[in-house]
Amino acid sequence: MAQRHLDPTDPTAAAGPPPVPAGGDALADYLRAQATEFLRALRLHRESGAGAHGNGAHPSGAHPSGAGALDRGRGRGPVPAPDGPVDAARALRRAARRLSGTLHTFQPLLDAEWAEAMRPELAWLSGTLALEHAYASRLDRLLQALHRLSGSAAFPAQQQAGRAAPARAAATADPAPVAPLAPSVTRPSPADRGNLTVGAAKAGALLDRQLTLARTRAHSTALQALGSSRFHAVADKVALLASEVPLKDTAAAAADLRPLAAAARDRLTDAVAALPLVTAGNPYNAQALVHGLSPDPAPHPQDAQWHQVRLLLRLHRYALEVLAGADADGADGTTDVRLLAAGEALDRHRDASEAAAAAAQAARTPRIAPATAYALGVLHADQRHEVEAARYAFQHSWRKEPIRL
Repeated sequence: MAQRHLDPTDPTAAAGPPPVPAGGDALADYLRAQATEFLRALRLHRESGAGAHGNGAHPSGAHPSGAGALDRGRGRGPVPAPDGPVDAARALRRAARRLSGTLHTFQPLLDAEWAEAMRPELAWLSGTLALEHAYASRLDRLLQALHRLSGSAAFPAQQQAGRAAPARAAATADPAPVAPLAPSVTRPSPADRGNLTVGAAKAGALLDRQLTLARTRAHSTALQALGSSRFHAVADKVALLASEVPLKDTAAAAADLRPLAAAARDRLTDAVAALPLVTAGNPYNAQALVHGLSPDPAPHPQDAQWHQVRLLLRLHRYALEVLAGADADGADGTTDVRLLAAGEALDRHRDASEAAAAAAQAARTPRIAPATAYALGVLHADQRHEVEAARYAFQHSWRKEPIRL
């Protein structure tokens, strides 16, 4: 009845429409700005990590390979500040995602051959750089959940905060041990694991081994990617994009961007309409347990729909940034807080569903003790409840009236 004016994807649903730029020139400005951010993050990546090892330069001197930037905390050469390479890699992924998403939405206004070749390369780079962080976050999430489910006095992050400074001092005094890949502020120490039951402790150790191995492989993959000719080709194209945007023709410079942005909004609206929002409106969704004992490694077919909505919501947000002429942080004040809240809920949904899959995969390890399998089963159920909580939070924020800051 009154559902139409509650559509959070409608940029005119708030107090007046956002300022619409003249046309394709605004698209070119946005792409140049994101390309500049990409190159700035790339330079920071080299200066904070690769430059310290002296092996991060491009053969032509133009771009870093990034090998030294990711090769941190492993006992090989000087260790840079912990936040430098991490922040640089995050900024690099962020700019690559926005470039790829904008090329996807506004491709009809750009040179077709160039956009078709550029977009998958940016998506490859962003996905490759995100894997290492994803495995580390997944392990921290599962270990904290084990402590919470075991009734520990404090979360690992709280217990480790007081020991962070002595640990750093010890690491400086004795450079021989190899530093762990996962962040030390959230990884439970052996003393913390003593608060767990035997099954939970062994489950945490099993998850630690499996996900640390996966992160190490992702680390090596990122090193190879940042040192490859494929990456340097992408960096060279982005450098050209920072100065010249290949629009389709002269008419594209004056084209109206609103129809293409509306198409991105409509794709998101259709995908949300296909979601079981009525079921997600209940705090407890018993139907989510139907496939709980399935032998299929991916027994939750609903997850794919929600992951797709998350990607479409991100594309819609990028399109609104182009329309508003905003920078990546929405500094012009037109950010819809509902879209931000919905995006955060979908991020939590993705993290919880992948953590549940990791717990289920660990439970399939041959010859583990029954107590370990039981702890992993409880952990899997806990993360699936987190999935349902994230779906509930999404539908709750999605149905709110728009508020623009």
